[in-house]
Amino acid sequence: MSEFPLAVLAATWLLGGSLRIYQQARFYQIEEYSSGRYLRWALRARTRLLPARPLAAWLLGLAIGGLLSEATGSLLPQIVAIIASAIAVIPLRQVEVKQKIAATSRMKRLLAGAWLAGASAFALTLVATIIYLPLSASLIRAAATSALGFVFFSLAPLWLIAGNTIMQPVESALRRRYLRQAADILAAIDPKIIGITGSYGKTTTKNFLRDILSARFRAYATPKSYNTLMGISLAINRDLADDYRTEYFISEMGAYVEGEIERICQLTPPEIAIVTEVGPQHLERFGSLESVKRAKYEIIRNTPANGIAVFNWDNDYVREMAEAGHPATILTVSRELTTEAARAAGISWLATQIRESLDGLAFTAQHLPSGERANIETAVVGEHNVTNLLLCIAVAYHEGIPLREIAMRIRRLQPAESRLVLKTTAAGITIINDAYSANPKGVVSALKVLGMHQTGARLLITPGMIELGAMHEEENRKLGLLAAQQATDIILVGKTQTAPIVEAIKSTSFDLSRLHVVDTLKESVDWYQRNLGAGDAVLFLNDLPDTY
Repeated sequence: MSEFPLAVLAATWLLGGSLRIYQQARFYQIEEYSSGRYLRWALRARTRLLPARPLAAWLLGLAIGGLLSEATGSLLPQIVAIIASAIAVIPLRQVEVKQKIAATSRMKRLLAGAWLAGASAFALTLVATIIYLPLSASLIRAAATSALGFVFFSLAPLWLIAGNTIMQPVESALRRRYLRQAADILAAIDPKIIGITGSYGKTTTKNFLRDILSARFRAYATPKSYNTLMGISLAINRDLADDYRTEYFISEMGAYVEGEIERICQLTPPEIAIVTEVGPQHLERFGSLESVKRAKYEIIRNTPANGIAVFNWDNDYVREMAEAGHPATILTVSRELTTEAARAAGISWLATQIRESLDGLAFTAQHLPSGERANIETAVVGEHNVTNLLLCIAVAYHEGIPLREIAMRIRRLQPAESRLVLKTTAAGITIINDAYSANPKGVVSALKVLGMHQTGARLLITPGMIELGAMHEEENRKLGLLAAQQATDIILVGKTQTAPIVEAIKSTSFDLSRLHVVDTLKESVDWYQRNLGAGDAVLFLNDLPDTY
């Protein structure tokens, strides 16, 4: 009997398993190539490790092949096994893909390593099995080949982890080279480095500060949300290698665990450090707010004694950082204190007479030590942005830009991408895009903006807030209560993580016929396009990654 059917069967599983490795690699990339985080994601649902259709098709193929072998000989069972295997390995349809796989050099190396690990294991065990089994045992050989193929297919997450491990020496060597190159570029340019960290508000503050400083200086800020060590080094190597005019380098510093900001500071040691907020963003990873505070304080610890630190006094944890007394020059800002309380606390900058409309924000910025003040107006919305602007004003003023000039620059500021961006569609519907992320402070501002629309329906579309650890239910219940006050219609995306929001809404007098829970963002978009018209508004609050 020919070995050709067995070869086709093995090739079917090899191809199917390779496609599954590729599909899973997207999630590995979303989890930033962290094997631990990827594995935790994979283990949260059985179907991520063992999809139902491949298992059912494989078992059914074995069963039918076994029955046919009694009556029709040895070739037909193998053909059945091939057909069943082909059905099993057809890639599962992705319900909704928001972030496609990026074909970076690292991803290509990961895929090569994963395929090498998985295909080698499959080939070696298959050869050993075929050699061991006699040629006459055709059904057993087909069953064994199919079983080994199914194992190779099912263990795609393991092959990715193995591939990442195999490539680790290569990645480490490349990482060291990229970091050395970035450090050399910064040393040659020698800009004044401003570091910004916080649980939220980093990117917005960074962009505002870059645009304000550009009134007098050549300022560069890390693009988008590049706030990891490798992301910052990539930005330096890509954007600054041949440009030695940069006077200020603004480095956004993010962290999921303690120690990450410390390492970023080694590459971009800040002369000026800004701390925006300490809150429950990524609390699931940090474990406690005290851990978050310690992680964010790393930027202050790495600021020299003669450097400058700028703190948001209104946040309890950030205030504790300021009270530690390092470095020598400390600037503090507040939008919540009265003038008398701010003077008593030694606040540097205070916002008073805060006003917000659909046209933007307006407030008075006071420099309490000198008594100088200016009226600030901007098209940016969201009251939390008053704090972000005060932090920028404090730095720009300290660096020699007159307050009047700062106020003029602020008039021209634009919000960061997907952070409370207002746009009116051709159909007359106002879109409030706050989909980048959501945090307990930001949702209050965003829902208040939605509530200011009084000309028609006010629709909220949200999957809720995530990664809040023990505070998940409490903070999402608060979101639900606020939503019931400000929205006329609510669409929640995803049943599981939005359960606390539903519970809170049901405790109010909100009309439950106007509450909808859907599975995908596309369903919510289809709903608003069918049901909203001119004068209506829709707030997109947060957008979960594909790992949720």
